[in-house]
Amino acid sequence: MLLSFRVVKHVHVKSSSGKQYHIACARGDLAEYLLVPGDPNRVPRIARFWDTAKEVSSNREFRSYTGEYKGVPVSALSSGIGPACMSIAVNEASNIGVHTFIRVGSTGAIQRGIECGDVIISSAAVRLDYTSNCYIIPEYPAAANYEVLLALIEAAENLGITNYHVGVTATTADFYAGQSRPNRLGGTPEMANLLPTLQKARVLNLEMETATLYTLASLYGLRAGAVLAVFNSQLTGEFKAGAGEENAIKIAKEAAKILSEWDAKKSKRKKRWFFPSLLTSK
Repeated sequence: MLLSFRVVKHVHVKSSSGKQYHIACARGDLAEYLLVPGDPNRVPRIARFWDTAKEVSSNREFRSYTGEYKGVPVSALSSGIGPACMSIAVNEASNIGVHTFIRVGSTGAIQRGIECGDVIISSAAVRLDYTSNCYIIPEYPAAANYEVLLALIEAAENLGITNYHVGVTATTADFYAGQSRPNRLGGTPEMANLLPTLQKARVLNLEMETATLYTLASLYGLRAGAVLAVFNSQLTGEFKAGAGEENAIKIAKEAAKILSEWDAKKSKRKKRWFFPSLLTSK
């Protein structure tokens, strides 16, 4: 028995104007280095720290600005809440030339010693998002690109921001039952045991986008990292909206500049990968 296969050509979903359907941006609208907050209102707050900035588009939850910081072209694009929206942002932004994504988000801490106002730099993420399962088997890791991870740590140190933590994040598909928060039904038995399981595994925090970003970026050959402001502690019940947001923004923009400098050094030396001694070599 002969089997026949049909090759499916990948087609970008565009509007009649030629722009990506959801983010309403075309090639050239976004810089190669993209900061990705969830909240659309955080986009102008990010752009306020650049040297120049202009609004590019605003469609649904996707709001974008493009500008320059210390000579480096940068953009910000909000992803909205949740992994499915992050998937749209990554797919469409990468279609038009973005190669480096830095999530600038908020999160809830689940370990002692992490306070509201601290920031978490995510080295990897537990894939409880379910969206990434549409792209690859669940055993595939959601890991930060090591260059972006190093740049975020370097940025925090350069800025004198010391209340940062580095470790594993858990990305969930839901804010309430999915993160063991009170709700009308209480959630499944698995969700009831979620926090103790993750705490035992030394996971630092819960949020809703990073695993999707990391998985897709890795599959597509892109770079991604995340810096998250701690708004809430699941241990103490404390909630401070906006706490640490400014530090997360500062770290992200500085990391974009650092990555641009490292990329230039790699290009000059004709190297594909960043390594520490590259910084001291001529």
